[in-house]
Amino acid sequence: MPKITSILFAFALTLMLAATDAGAHSYQAGALTIGHPWAPPAPAGMPTAVGYLSVTNTGKALDRLVGATSPMVRRIEIRQSTTNEDVASAPEILGGLTIAPGQTVTLAPGAYQLTLIGPRQAFSPGDHIPATLRFAHAGKVDVFFLVQAPSPTAAQPMPAMPGT
Repeated sequence: MPKITSILFAFALTLMLAATDAGAHSYQAGALTIGHPWAPPAPAGMPTAVGYLSVTNTGKALDRLVGATSPMVRRIEIRQSTTNEDVASAPEILGGLTIAPGQTVTLAPGAYQLTLIGPRQAFSPGDHIPATLRFAHAGKVDVFFLVQAPSPTAAQPMPAMPGT
């Protein structure tokens, strides 16, 4: 009977880890909580890919997402998707993205995004893209973007103030 218990335990642990991997994951940087970094799949040869996440500021002072790097891409830019007279664009936010105290800023499709420029390989569902986010006050935090298809029930983006 102990062998069956061990097998069931191993199976339950595997299911739990798989559920955790597919679900939300978060990171902490000072008073900031970085929630569920993810990226949609991107085939090989694409000039750019995108990354999304949320940042909650539980502190009493403003902070700013001022940059990011990853060994999987040439560079990362913080951008805001906009549409003007049916023309979509995503200009870079110079100076970073401000997160006010008590605010959650969501980088999501159609809103703010991290543009991953020059991917070094295809990003397939289940892959993890390592990156380092850099905040003005909270400093650096290492994260992994989970590559997954966009959720049809994705959270609506929250407002943020471009940095100055």
